[in-house]
Amino acid sequence: MFSYRHAFHAGNHADVLKHAMLVHMLDHLGRKDAPYWVIDTHAGAGLYALDGEWANKKGEFLDGIARLWPRHDLPPMLADYIEQVAALNPDGALRHYPGSPWLALAALRDRDRLRLFELHPSEASVLGGNLQKLDRRQLRQTTLYAADGFEGMKSLLPPPTRRGMVVIDPPYEDKRDYRRVQDAVREGLKRFATGTFVVWYPLVSRRESQELPRQLSKLPVENWLNATLTVRKPSSDGLGLYGSGMYVANPPWTLQAALRETLPWLARELAQDDRAGYTLDGKQK
Repeated sequence: MFSYRHAFHAGNHADVLKHAMLVHMLDHLGRKDAPYWVIDTHAGAGLYALDGEWANKKGEFLDGIARLWPRHDLPPMLADYIEQVAALNPDGALRHYPGSPWLALAALRDRDRLRLFELHPSEASVLGGNLQKLDRRQLRQTTLYAADGFEGMKSLLPPPTRRGMVVIDPPYEDKRDYRRVQDAVREGLKRFATGTFVVWYPLVSRRESQELPRQLSKLPVENWLNATLTVRKPSSDGLGLYGSGMYVANPPWTLQAALRETLPWLARELAQDDRAGYTLDGKQK
């Protein structure tokens, strides 16, 4: 049940897509004075060591963040994302990588709040230790629950501010996660109809992976988009991640145009073979 550890995958092509989009959406939330909440249902460890044993066991970051790190011709969405990663690596060497919680923390203003869920005991322990390094203001803004985020998010919706974003990115090792994601977004929209709900999902050779975005597209929400990034063809044995997707309900109006500019660049620069590509679709009122 608790075998997944994100440190093996930190900074890979899927993280690049997910975190670049999150940085953009967090920036948009911060453009209005009204405070907002960020709720992360599967927070992970928060910070990752790219020079550590786990990250280097598979070296997935080498085909992800490491390809972007030395570039000076990045599209604006990726330049903003790299700026956040660079803040953790002031000497210019790529050693530390921020997960979603750390990207959110970097964006929070004084009245904004962050709520983190992590059920994996080891990940929750590491995340708790990392949070202790925060300053007093950030600690006051942040609450960590060592609990099931699918269930826990319900009690926090709608947030008191009536503004916010819910990030849902389970490991999907248990195929029931696909159904739980659908249910979580559907229930979340009932409680917080104006909230931004962000779902990351893997592109793998599994029926549930193909079906999830189709089911999400049927949810009763007037504005949504779905972006996918494929970096290689599926392996012959059907194993492994060949890409990933991001579904966003109630996206900021700036996101679609930013993705139109960014996705072709990513598909070209993160390609591992000639089957790399991207898709972008959705519905706007």
